[in-house]
Amino acid sequence: MFSTSYQDILEQIEQIDPPQYWETRNYIDGAVTKLSPYISRGVVSTNQVYQSILARGFDSQKAGKFIQELAWRDYWQQVWIAKGDEINEDLRREQPNVHHHEMSKAIVDANTGIEAIDDAIREYYNTGYLHNHMRMYIASIACNVGGSHWRVPARWMYYHLLDADWASNALSWQWVSGANAGKEYYANQQNINDFFYTKQKDTFLDVEYEAFDDMEIPNILHHTIIPDLKTPLPEKKSINVDPAKKTLIYNYYNLDPQWHGGEDVNRILLLEPSIFEKYPVSQNSIDFVLKLGENIDGLQIYIGEFNELRKEYNLEDIIYKEHPLNNYEGLEEPRDWMFGVTGYYRSFFAFWKRCKKEFSKK
Repeated sequence: MFSTSYQDILEQIEQIDPPQYWETRNYIDGAVTKLSPYISRGVVSTNQVYQSILARGFDSQKAGKFIQELAWRDYWQQVWIAKGDEINEDLRREQPNVHHHEMSKAIVDANTGIEAIDDAIREYYNTGYLHNHMRMYIASIACNVGGSHWRVPARWMYYHLLDADWASNALSWQWVSGANAGKEYYANQQNINDFFYTKQKDTFLDVEYEAFDDMEIPNILHHTIIPDLKTPLPEKKSINVDPAKKTLIYNYYNLDPQWHGGEDVNRILLLEPSIFEKYPVSQNSIDFVLKLGENIDGLQIYIGEFNELRKEYNLEDIIYKEHPLNNYEGLEEPRDWMFGVTGYYRSFFAFWKRCKKEFSKK
């Protein structure tokens, strides 16, 4: 489903149809870009996609809604930068109606009885892909219908997603569950049928929206578990490093093949066990990262912590891109943001209002 060829990724960017995306994006067969895994892994940036749209002549009227959706990614990252580990807790208010800190086994087993949900989860385990609307459905069932606190199911979803971005994932789950918003998000069976072309009836979601206010947890969601999530990192092997050269540190969030292109430097993909213990990802995700790394000439893989790498190979001249998870020493280079708007905004639309001032000048 997702090519790891850099040329294919660039061609995919050029095929984006912003008006069609906005009209159809909520449907299972909508014109979504499927660029998210490449943006999340830092192969391409939000700004790179944005500039491509502008270069193709799309103005604010034709592309504004697409660019707004793209800006959500930068917004979540800015919240993470500003709040740090606070995004791992209920950010704006205590999540309402929490019954437990596990998740329904029926969701993990793709056995909720909601056909569109169960089919999507089974496919997701194989492909690492979930339609954005489906992510909201699952989060709503897990938290607002099933009574889970958002954190455990959010970790489960992050684990399998090829586009795993902890800020986007955690804060979106909090938005759905009401911990980062003023109310919870619900979708009933009719909503799912409309956007995923099913005709299912008589499920626990086949109710009017006002029925959710007093709904008991459905029996099928009662059995809860904590999924066992462990990252299958490759075996550590020795690498060849010239300490006299600059060293570029790549990681799970930065696999940009164009970064310092053509320079004679050490290029090291650093996979830190401590990061993956805190934010575990699946075998599919690790395999995807390693394949994407093949686009970077001379890239070597180091399994270990940053300080171990630096001491083991006597590295002094180190360069890395900014990211909230980086705890490195050296020269930090800025990421390629879409706009110059930084800092914490309580809502996306407060952030977007500032971005639009730059966007309108394009």
